[in-house]
Amino acid sequence: MSAAGGEARPARGGLAGQTVVVVGGSAGIGLETARHVRAAGGEVVLTARDADRLRQAAEELDPVSTASFDALDTERLERFLHELPTRVDHVLVTAGSPSYTPLDELDLTDAGRDFGGRLAMVLATARASREKVRAGGTLLFIGGTGGRRPAPGMAVTGALTAALPALIANLALEVAPVRVNLIAAGFVDTPLSASLLGDRLEARREQLRQTLPIGRVVGPADIAALALHIMANDALTGATYDIDGGQQLVAR
Repeated sequence: MSAAGGEARPARGGLAGQTVVVVGGSAGIGLETARHVRAAGGEVVLTARDADRLRQAAEELDPVSTASFDALDTERLERFLHELPTRVDHVLVTAGSPSYTPLDELDLTDAGRDFGGRLAMVLATARASREKVRAGGTLLFIGGTGGRRPAPGMAVTGALTAALPALIANLALEVAPVRVNLIAAGFVDTPLSASLLGDRLEARREQLRQTLPIGRVVGPADIAALALHIMANDALTGATYDIDGGQQLVAR
């Protein structure tokens, strides 16, 4: 069946025959989402900053292609997207990490780079994707929910958490009919979380098991399942989708 205007829409519920670019696809949420895409019959293009991890991911997933670069290098990111040989169906961007620095220890240059760099990465992706993502496909970004609750050390992350939904909503109008959405995750049990928490990781996991309404820790597979739903459902755009196991409902 054809959509209004005669353009065929992919069937909802699956990604067979579709191609997903995963920026930050060598570990954590990106890698798990790439696995889900492949299991759903889709193809993947993988990028990551760490070339060794990217090679390992490629051995597992047999991607269409790979590229190693830092997604915060917006010139390189835009060039990569412009040079894609054909249109793709979806772009998922997972790159970036939160900043937890108290004001007295904050380097203003670093703070500006952390905040501005993340916003510039989203803008660059949107600008370069207009001619590379098919109508009805989606640009999907990963943000967070933790910065919604003020606390010492959360100034930069809190500001970014507040800014991203507004940016996503505006971009959904500017790049339509390409869709733009944001996944706002709470704590996710990934290698990045492990590196940030160090020897406090297991204590944090146990705290979440005891306090979250779902009674377990959110993992990369939970985020990947939501990402595929957003990709497959072409009625979704301009929105932020929380997935934190109820973390916002309970005390830290």
